[in-house]
Amino acid sequence: MNISFKSKIFKISFLLFIVLIGGVIFASRFDDSKQSTIDVDRNAQVIVDLSVEINASEETVWRIQTGIDQWPAWQKNVTQARLSGPIAVGSTFQWETHGLPIHSTIREVDPMRRIVWGGPAQGIEGVHVWTITPTAKGVIVHTTESWDGPPVAADPEGMRAALTTSLNTWLADLKTTAEAQTS
Repeated sequence: MNISFKSKIFKISFLLFIVLIGGVIFASRFDDSKQSTIDVDRNAQVIVDLSVEINASEETVWRIQTGIDQWPAWQKNVTQARLSGPIAVGSTFQWETHGLPIHSTIREVDPMRRIVWGGPAQGIEGVHVWTITPTAKGVIVHTTESWDGPPVAADPEGMRAALTTSLNTWLADLKTTAEAQTS
C-alpha cells in the first residue's frame, strides 16, 4: 500500500469522524429531554408542594386544567378567568380568586404533562408549576407554587396557610370534576 493511498484513507476517515461528531453535537441541541424546565422560585419565602391522584385520563385532566375560560364553572374560588390566546408560552390570562385579580403569563407548556405560569398580584410574585403523571388508575397531579414579595414577607406563615388551603381546594375541585367526566 503506498503512502498516498494511506493518506487519503486517513483524511476520509478523519472527515467522516468530524461529520459524525458534528452531527451528534447538532442533534443534542434539539433533544427535548435535555431542555431545561422552568421551576418555581426556590428562594421565595413561601413554597407549597401538593399532589392528588385522580381516576381520569391525562387528556381529561389536561383539558379541564388548561380550559382556563371554564375555571369558574368548576372551581369554587375562581370567579372569573379569561385566556388571551392559545395555551402557549407567552399567552396571558386574567383571573380572579378570593377577590384577588391576577394577571398570569404562561411560561412553559409540555402538552398533557406540564404547564407553568406566573405573574404579579398586588405585590406578590407567584410561579405555579403543574405536572400530570400517568398511573395505572389515572394520573397524579402535582402542583408547586412559590410566592414572594412584600405582602409575603409581612406574614409568611399566614400566606403559606392561605396558599395551601387554596391549592388543596383547587386539587379537590379538579379531582371531582375530572372523575365526574370519566364516569
